[in-house]
Parts: sequence; C-alpha cells; structure tokens
Amino acid sequence: MDGGTATASSQPSAVPGFVDQVITTCPAELANYQGCHTPYTLRQAYDIESLTKQGFTGKGQTVVVIVSFGSPTLQKDLDAFSRQFGLPQSRVQILSPLGTVPFNTQDSDMVGWATETTLDVQLIHAMAPEANIVVMTSPVSETQGVQGLPEFKQLEEYAVNHHLGQIFSQSWAASEATLADQAGQQLIKSYADFYKQTTLQDHWTIFVGTGDQGATDFADLNSTKLVNARNVTFPADVPWVTAVGGTTLASSQGATIEHAWSGSGGGFSKFFAQPDYQKALPSSVQAQSGGQRGLPDVSANADPSTGMSFYYNGNWSLTGGTSASTPTWAGLMAIANQLAGHPLGFINPTLYSLAQGAGEQQNFHDVTIGYNNNQSTKGGETVNVKGFQAVPGWDAVTGLGTPKGSSLLRNLAAATK
Repeated sequence: MDGGTATASSQPSAVPGFVDQVITTCPAELANYQGCHTPYTLRQAYDIESLTKQGFTGKGQTVVVIVSFGSPTLQKDLDAFSRQFGLPQSRVQILSPLGTVPFNTQDSDMVGWATETTLDVQLIHAMAPEANIVVMTSPVSETQGVQGLPEFKQLEEYAVNHHLGQIFSQSWAASEATLADQAGQQLIKSYADFYKQTTLQDHWTIFVGTGDQGATDFADLNSTKLVNARNVTFPADVPWVTAVGGTTLASSQGATIEHAWSGSGGGFSKFFAQPDYQKALPSSVQAQSGGQRGLPDVSANADPSTGMSFYYNGNWSLTGGTSASTPTWAGLMAIANQLAGHPLGFINPTLYSLAQGAGEQQNFHDVTIGYNNNQSTKGGETVNVKGFQAVPGWDAVTGLGTPKGSSLLRNLAAATK
C-alpha cells in the first residue's frame, strides 16, 4: 500500500466521506478527569477543525508506526474508539517482516508496548481521520542502548524500500547516556545516514518523541536510574528528524491554556552538532547550545492529566507523554501532505523559517510558561537536574511551540510549491 504519494490537486476531489461529529465529552469512565480531550476538542485546540470540515483529513496519506510486539486487540480497540467519537472506521495494516513472538498478557513490557501502539494509532486517527495507518512490529523489545535498535532500523528500511507511506511516527527513545560506547556510536551514525537519505531523497517526514524524563533520561540499560545531569534521547537528537516535546493543554472558562509539561524531554545533544536551521536562533539560545543540536523542534499535548481519551482492551484511559504528542504531529503531517498534493519530506528548515518574525504568531502557539526540571527518585537514587525554562521563541522544553494548524499546514504546503 502506497498512500503517501497523492499527486492530485490540493483540493479534495469529492464530497468528504467523513462527516465530522462534534463530540466534546469523554466517556463516563473518565468523568473525574477534568482535563480530558476528545478527538474533536484536540483538533479544535490546534486549529485544524476548519481543515477537517473542508475534507482535509489525511485522505490518501499513510503514517507508519514502528513498535515492539504491537497489540493483539489493536483493530478491535480502534473500532470501539471510532464508534465512541463518530470517526470513520479504519483498517490498520499490521506488518511483521522480522517475525513475531507470542503475546504474553502477563508480561508488563509487552503490555506496555501494546498500550503504546494503541494510543499511537488512535491519536493519528483522531487528527487525520481518513489517513491510512501501517503498524510495523519487531519481535525484540527496544529498551536502552542498542537493544532493539538494529531491528527497528530494519523495519524502517523495509517501509522505505516498499513505499509503505511517507511519514514515520516513532514514540520510542534511548538515552544518549546509554549509547556513548563504540557500538552505540556506530549504530547512531548508521541511523543518521539513513535518516538523511530518507528525508532528503525519499521525502519522508520523521517524527520522534523527546522522552518523558524532562531534561534528563535513563543512565542504565534497564531504565531504572536517571542521569543526574542534563541528558537527551536518541533518535530525537538526530538533525534529520522532527523532535516532538510536550505541553499541558488545559481549558478554563472556554479558553485554551497551554504551558510546558515538566516531563517534556529537551536540551542539547552531545552527539550531534547544531544544524543549519537552528543557527538563526537568538544569541541567548546559542549561548546555551554550545554549538550542539537542540531539541525539541515542536510540541503538542503530552500531560497525562490533559490527555485525549483512548481505548485499550476494554478500558478507557488518557493518553500521555511525548508518545502522545508525536502521533499528534504525524496526523497533522498527513493533512499537510494532502494539502500539498505531494509528500513534503524534510520540514525542519521550513518550520524554523515559518517561526521567524511575524510568522511565529501566525503559525505557532508560543509556549512561554513552565520548565522541564527533574527532581525525582528512581532505583533508590535521587536526582536534581535543573532543566530549561519555556521562554518566548524557541526553547529546550517546547521547541518552537505547538501548531496553529490551519495556517501552519497551509504555509508548510505552500512553501514546497
């Protein structure tokens, strides 16, 4: 299935097949969560509802999700989610070219991946209700260090070589601290080379979450202890990907209030130098960066207390983490590609350009409140990492900010014509 190469006019060719339903109330099971979002309220918050009504729903585009194991209830759960919120039924394509292992419901790692897979798919469907979704599963768990990364790269290469789509949504991460050895550095270089070709020559767009530990991340291969210093994650640190951080998206008296989520991964890479598209950032940023790649590039709702409701294996929950903000952006990208009539590929230089001067207010919600300090105890050890502050313009908590979708996506599409 090649859903990412629409070449027709940027206008929908027929009456939209999806009749939007205004559903603003979460399921009764989530009544105690005042910050709960539905697909409609999330699209409203990021100003893409006007595009939805015009038939720009990601139709003809395909988002590819890379995960370990997947979920045996994925399609059934998506069907229930779609019925609840009046979304079109969508058939997920699940591919496992590396083989599978039996799903063990008593294995917390497998269940965690199943939950991850489910929220990824449902958020993409919420934002781009008519986009195609391909889930590619690995039989090996990706944890920290190089564990699981060779298999994920094989899946990505398979997706590109078989023209399965044009957008990757990747919510997985490994701490830079666990990839500093020779094996880690070799693998990182092979990924970076592959991502450069994939974005520039094959015209894929790659979204990656920055992690959920604020300005640090794990120090060990078992993800039990945190680095007691600033530390970012791979592959969000790769300059060829669009790194996605997180915010808290709340409502008060009908108004949307957004500030940085404290768990939003962000900072400066030890592995990658500052890319050209970040060199025009202000001197205050340059003083912090030390000439290194800064992340995130952009953000979206990631606070579990203000998440979108999703359905997994008979239960309603709230999405959370940069695992939620990443597929949000992947869904937006499906709409941008539909608007353009062709895949936009590497969007980072255009994103930064659209955030300059008056364009920033037109294209982004500039998040200026909050920080990503991490003061916590894991594995019996307490860390106290001073992170970064959300400030006007780009910052190492929320990047350029969150999307004003209608304007941003149209301008992204127009910039490539």
